[in-house]
Amino acid sequence: MGKEMLTGNGAAAWGVRLAEVDYIPAYPITPQTEIIETIAKWISDGSMGASFVTMDSEHSMVTAAGAASATGVRAFTTTSSQGLLYGFEMLYTVAGWRVPLVMVNVSRGLSSPITLGPDHNDILAVRDSGFLQIHCETCQEVLDSILMAYKLAEDERVLLPVMVNMDGFYLSFTRENVEIPDVGTVRSFLSEYQPEHAFFKAGQPMAQGVAVLGGEFYSYFKYQMHLASQNALDVYKEVCSEFEKKFDRKYGTIEEYMLEDAEYVLVMTNSFSTLGKAAVKRAREKGIKAGLLRLRVLRPFPDPDIKNALKGKKAVAVIDQNISVGKGGIIYSEIGGCLFNEKNRPLLLSFIGGLGGKNISQEEFEFIFDKIISAVDTEIVEPPYLLYTENEWKEMTKLKETAGKE
Repeated sequence: MGKEMLTGNGAAAWGVRLAEVDYIPAYPITPQTEIIETIAKWISDGSMGASFVTMDSEHSMVTAAGAASATGVRAFTTTSSQGLLYGFEMLYTVAGWRVPLVMVNVSRGLSSPITLGPDHNDILAVRDSGFLQIHCETCQEVLDSILMAYKLAEDERVLLPVMVNMDGFYLSFTRENVEIPDVGTVRSFLSEYQPEHAFFKAGQPMAQGVAVLGGEFYSYFKYQMHLASQNALDVYKEVCSEFEKKFDRKYGTIEEYMLEDAEYVLVMTNSFSTLGKAAVKRAREKGIKAGLLRLRVLRPFPDPDIKNALKGKKAVAVIDQNISVGKGGIIYSEIGGCLFNEKNRPLLLSFIGGLGGKNISQEEFEFIFDKIISAVDTEIVEPPYLLYTENEWKEMTKLKETAGKE
């Protein structure tokens, strides 16, 4: 169909439209509301054929989407931040039903204090639910990921729901040039959903997610979910390969940026990876052999690909746009677990930044590279760093003084 300037939300809506979704239960929340507004408009004017229902909460919204998917229709829904947590209970339930629902989360920091800026504590809070997770850097990637998510979720070797994540405001409302593929090409990639495990027919009762009594039965079903999630790594690579042939855009579980000869590596995810890439280019201009590893798939966690990408590196700085209060960076811990038994593993440093959408400045990236180079020279790895500039500290001090607090 050609290229169009789209926001991340607009790209998500196009992904849903091109996937020819049948049923969309929705509930508005900033900053994802534009997705459902766009879809509702298309359905109203007849340019998109789907059933759209406004629910009374995110809990009922996820329930309806999962139940519809269990009857054999292609379903979609979307939320953000507090809304994702409101539906938290049903995420586990829907994943246990083994239905291929696709859901977009537009990341936003969690209360309290309330904020509209993005970080990743919302999406990472649900990483153990059974939903697969694909994280996006660009608007194009949002559209493409939704199409790939349905193909991945509906594969009989997987049959698990997928969550596609993008940063609120930084990506959801940023306009970029997006290639919108034609419906015919999409249909050749993503065929009509015709499940054998999910249906709704008179005289043929079907039940999913029934109760079990006894840990041995519960363990069996949970382990089956785990195996299916592990299967998803290979299936996802097949999906990416087919997608590249159809649309000439290449994706993987990770993205390696200037990594081949790198000695010092940043590990990042989502839209702030663009800032990291710019920092890597500046470091290269100064003679620092820098590179970046972007995590695109976080569930299942692509351990083999990460190990291979970081093999032989001197030091790795994991930049977490999240904080596990009382512990530190969530992804840092996962990368640490991934590399722990590797011989000659790189030094691993933790940096926490971008909370609530706080910018990570050039000054802070320079600080990160100084610290990882110093760690290699001294073999001393210090505790996690919270990225916060002197000017930001002064502004916070001024604000406290205005409030009458020292």
